[in-house]
Amino acid sequence: MASSVEVLPAAGLYSSTALRSASLGSVLFQRALSDGRRGPTSEYRFGTWDPMKASEIRRRFLDYFQLRSHERVPSASLVPADDPTLLFTNAGMVQFKKVFLGAEELPYKRAVTAQKCVRAGGKHNDLEQVGTTGRHHTFFEMLGNFSFGDYFKSEAILYAWEFLTNDLGLEPARFFATVHHTDDEACQLWQEMA
Repeated sequence: MASSVEVLPAAGLYSSTALRSASLGSVLFQRALSDGRRGPTSEYRFGTWDPMKASEIRRRFLDYFQLRSHERVPSASLVPADDPTLLFTNAGMVQFKKVFLGAEELPYKRAVTAQKCVRAGGKHNDLEQVGTTGRHHTFFEMLGNFSFGDYFKSEAILYAWEFLTNDLGLEPARFFATVHHTDDEACQLWQEMA
């Protein structure tokens, strides 16, 4: 099956080293609600496309990565207990912050989570966008797979591709991958994947 993935430079500082729920959410949102960049499709509008429930996507995501040796880690508290820099957990990686800073080691090298998050201010302040788009929320769940020195971009992108196309059965021709504008390696890897 021939397909292509259009790679768009991300406007912000997004990491392409791991599948982020924002990336997954963007792909799922585009699959469910858009036709390229033209807005809602007639398929979805008239109910001929049967959308998958969030609970099913969450279960399949967690199962997919658990089968690939990722430790299933429960969602951390919405209010981080030992991080005075955050009022709320605003991203899936917050519970691993000490690991990324080298201050803590875990008994596993791979993790998968469905982290409950709140964005109500600060760097990721989406409040002015809440209600004006279908993808800005103050409370949401971020699906994430993490590698702590075990794999990097090529494997993360392969996992993302396999999960989205094989497990969820999404149409590759409708994908838009976003990478940081300086990340030529990730751009090339996404193009090769298609």
